[in-house]
Amino acid sequence: MTAVQETAPAALAVRDVTVRFAGLTALDGVSFTVEPGSVHAVIGPNGAGKSTCFNVLSGVYRAASGTVHLGTTELTGLAPHEIARLGVARTFQNIALPPHATVADSLLLGRHRLTRAGFLASGLRLPSAAREARRHLDRVREIAEFIGLEKELDRPAGALPYGQQKLVELGRALCMEPQVLLLDEPVAGMTADERRRTAAVVAGVRDSLGISIVLVEHDMGVVMRLADAVTVLDFGRRISGGAPAEVQNDPAVVQAYLGAQE
Repeated sequence: MTAVQETAPAALAVRDVTVRFAGLTALDGVSFTVEPGSVHAVIGPNGAGKSTCFNVLSGVYRAASGTVHLGTTELTGLAPHEIARLGVARTFQNIALPPHATVADSLLLGRHRLTRAGFLASGLRLPSAAREARRHLDRVREIAEFIGLEKELDRPAGALPYGQQKLVELGRALCMEPQVLLLDEPVAGMTADERRRTAAVVAGVRDSLGISIVLVEHDMGVVMRLADAVTVLDFGRRISGGAPAEVQNDPAVVQAYLGAQE
């Protein structure tokens, strides 16, 4: 399966982003760059600001100051649907699939931003709309095969095991043909086998599709295996960054995690 990239891969640049809630500073001047085609993990103890960071990147939260750029395009302050249209897709910690929709229909939801046929053309079943619908279905089948769910397309997504439901969410995001994929704890709650399978799919997204990935994950084994670079947050501040091995041995990172366990 090949990615459909409408533009050349671009870096995602976060610069001096600060977020405040009623006087509480959730992010304090955070900066990092996600290089094109890389996996960039954002880690830290509970309450470090990881989810806030993701919500800024996807447009759910607005930064008090700082900027986010995808290449030369500024994302700062845009609505979530505008950011999605520009090529940033996201999965969530909690599964959010229509319970009775099939896997195929769930994946098709990700094609919505790429649909060109209008409501009238689709309703009248004009040939152009029919051709487009076939193209979208073909792409859904390709992505289902890529994530290992090609045999489950006609099953209700909500009836699948937990790990496969999470893969459906990942597949739905891939159906948007993103430049950047935000994965919020993709292996949380999975069995060991499910974690291995999902990690392999995520690695394939980077290696085969060339999509940049921003990963928030508590499973440090998965982070160290997958990440090309790591940014560490603690109390809303960036305390370390670099290659996984460097970050793992950084005294500030060790102290942040040990302190969180005391």
